Amino acid sequence: MKIAVVGCTHAGTAVVVNARELYPDSEITVYERNDNVSFLSCGIALSVSGIVNEPEKLFYNSVENLRKNGINMRMSYDVTDIDIEGKTITAKNLKNNDIVKEKYDKIVLTLGSWPIVPNFEGKNLENILLCKNYDHAKTIIEKSNEAKNVVIIGAGYIGVELAEAFEIKGKNVTLIDAEDRIMSKYLDKEFTDIAEGEFKGHGINLILGEKVQKFEGEDGKIAKVVTDKNTIEADLVVLCIGFVPNTMIVKDKLDALPNGAIIIDEYMRTSAEGVYAAGDCCVVEYNPAKDKRYIPLATNAVRMGTLVAKNLVEPTLKYMGTQGTSGIKIYDKCIASTGLTEEVAKHTTSMDIGCVTINENNRPEFMPTFSEAMLKLVYEKNTRRILGGQIISEEDLTQHMNTLSVVIQNNMTIEELAMTDFFFQPHFNKPWSLLNTVALKAL
Repeated sequence: MKIAVVGCTHAGTAVVVNARELYPDSEITVYERNDNVSFLSCGIALSVSGIVNEPEKLFYNSVENLRKNGINMRMSYDVTDIDIEGKTITAKNLKNNDIVKEKYDKIVLTLGSWPIVPNFEGKNLENILLCKNYDHAKTIIEKSNEAKNVVIIGAGYIGVELAEAFEIKGKNVTLIDAEDRIMSKYLDKEFTDIAEGEFKGHGINLILGEKVQKFEGEDGKIAKVVTDKNTIEADLVVLCIGFVPNTMIVKDKLDALPNGAIIIDEYMRTSAEGVYAAGDCCVVEYNPAKDKRYIPLATNAVRMGTLVAKNLVEPTLKYMGTQGTSGIKIYDKCIASTGLTEEVAKHTTSMDIGCVTINENNRPEFMPTFSEAMLKLVYEKNTRRILGGQIISEEDLTQHMNTLSVVIQNNMTIEELAMTDFFFQPHFNKPWSLLNTVALKAL
């Protein structure tokens, strides 16, 4: 069996590692534009701040290791055409312009995503950077050494992590977003208010509810960012506006959402026979809302890539969907969320939404130390089904959201969560777990 894999970051790496083990006699060929694999872009901010002292540590596999395992690694190859009917792939060697045209039996599209770059006036000025891959990481770190005024555009997870990293590095930092709140897709206002307070307390300039209109430069380099209300000095800008599926190569060849995200079934199969897809180029089954959404996350990608390998020969293991569970640390605040927030639920579903919030210490007050947590539960009123949750505290209590992710995946109700068995030990928690307590309050 000849297996072609297009793209080799998280989903692609998971495919080839598992496929090699499952099908030892197969011929596996990877086509990758870059000269590296498996880079954890979520660690770029850690490199900028110096917590991780070299970005090379953010790789968890290597081209050399995959080659040792018998994988044909066509690095720096750009796939220019995929003939789905003829099962043929055409790719260009970016180093010498040679063209290869090869047959396959099965093809896996792990094309990933790419940062959104609006057509701003002045967008080609020097020192306006993206934040996605290893080359971006090296450039950001190099350019930041000389920068004084750094502007981050986009206040999702990557943007807020970079804002903190640059502030730790001693830069004057401005964080801009068109939304009125930071991280608005992941957290409700009572949580983002606390996070915003952390940034303001560390001197980061938050400009929210404003749209960037253009960039102005001097001597070909960025000098100012102009919004619809402000002008901000900048000698380094990082665009963190969001991501789109990197799927132009198969446009109109496979069923997809309007944004290009490839539609797959529960076995990772696309609408074409023998064509599989995984990772940031795909839609996912979003369990809280019982619909399909575009949620680019490395955790989804690794799971989906593993499932592709399991299902290449015959349908074997189903995709269980996702809750979009995620976490972040902002200065001393440990934050995590899973499923729908109250705001997103009300704006993207027709469900009658209920929610409840508790402020509770993580362990008994007779203990020498304890830490307060704020935990919110979102649920559907008529079915009592739990839809989402968020937590914030200075103690790392984020694993509660992993537990709640399982609760959502299994369609549990607030009654069931209220009476679920969790252990009690004063070193760790209270007789009623925080998840029990918030569900009891919902009752």
